[in-house]
Amino acid sequence: MGQVTEKNRRIVLASRPVGAPTPDNFRLDEVAIPVPAAGEVLLRTIYLSLDPYMRGRMSDAPSYAPPVAIDAVMVGGTVCQVAESRNADFEAGEWVLSYSGWQLYAISDGSQLTRLGKNPARPSCALGIMGMPGFTAYMGLLDIGQPKAGDTLVVAAATGPVGATVGQLGKLKGCRVIGVAGGVEKCAYAQETLGFDACLNHKDGDFTDQLRQACAEGIDIYYENVGGKVFDAVLPLLNVGARIPVCGLVSRYNATKLPDGPDRLSLLMGTILVKRIKVQGFIIFDDYGHRYDEFAQEMAKLLHAGKIHYREQLVDGLESAPEAFIGLLQGENFGKLVIKVSDAQE
Repeated sequence: MGQVTEKNRRIVLASRPVGAPTPDNFRLDEVAIPVPAAGEVLLRTIYLSLDPYMRGRMSDAPSYAPPVAIDAVMVGGTVCQVAESRNADFEAGEWVLSYSGWQLYAISDGSQLTRLGKNPARPSCALGIMGMPGFTAYMGLLDIGQPKAGDTLVVAAATGPVGATVGQLGKLKGCRVIGVAGGVEKCAYAQETLGFDACLNHKDGDFTDQLRQACAEGIDIYYENVGGKVFDAVLPLLNVGARIPVCGLVSRYNATKLPDGPDRLSLLMGTILVKRIKVQGFIIFDDYGHRYDEFAQEMAKLLHAGKIHYREQLVDGLESAPEAFIGLLQGENFGKLVIKVSDAQE
C-alpha cells in the first residue's frame, strides 16, 4: 500500500457556534497529503467516530481539554489503515485505532496508536462498544454506580452507545433497569432487544408521572449523560445512598445561558446532603485510562458470549459528518454514530 495521488480531504472548524452548531461552522478543505518523515506513519481514515463531547471542543470556554482552533481539523477518534510506514513498528495495511480527527489522511509517530491487527472482523467496534463509549459505560456504572442485585437503575439516552451498554451491564448485575429515550421505536428496542424492564419516552407530556410510577420504590443509580428535564424528574425519586455517575450533559451543550426559572441549587444540594447521594463526574481516559485493558478483556468476553447487544448507525462520506453531528446533538441518531470516510484498502 503506497502513497496515492488524491488530496487530503478534511473538515475544519470555520467558526465557533453560538447555541446549536450549523453547517456554516464547518468547512471542507482539500490539501496535499502529508508525507511521513523517518519514524512516522501515514494513516488513511476508514471510520470516524462522532460523539457529543465534540460540541464542547468547538467552544473556547474553559474545559477539561483545549478547544479546537479556528481553521484546525475537528477532533475525533478514528479507525485507520497504515497507508505508508517509515516506522519499524508498523506495516502498511495494518489497522489501528487513532485520534486523527475529521480528515482522510493524518501523520502519526506511532506513540498514540492502538493496533487492531491485519484483518479485524468489525474494526468500527473499536470506536463504540470496545472503545470510548463502552469504556465510559463500564467504568462509570461499575466503579461509581456500584450496582447490586435489586437496585433500580435509570439511564437516559438509553439506546445510545453509552446508555445501551449501561443498561445491559445493569441487568447482568441484577438491577431493575428503566431506560429513557426519545421515541416509540427506541423505547421498544430498549425493552425488546436490550432487555430493559421498561423504557419511557421523554417526549410524552406525562413523562414525569410515568417515571414516578415506574420507580415506585425510588432510584438507586441514575447514570447521568443528558441532564435537563430528565434529571428534574429523577431528583425527587432518588433513594438514600443513591449514586450518580456523570459522564455528560448533552441537553446543555448548545445552551447560551442558564435555564429560566427559580434557582434550584439549594434544592439539589439539600437533596444530596439529606439523602447522602454520591455524585461523581469523570473523564474516562483521564481517570480510568490505566484500566482500559481490564475493560477490554471483560467486554470482549461479554460480546463473545452474546450477553451484550450493540447497534451502529453508519453514515457514508466525510462530507456528511457536519449534518450527522448536528443531528446527533438533537437525538436523531439510533445507536453509535460512525462516519465511513473511505473504503478499506487491500
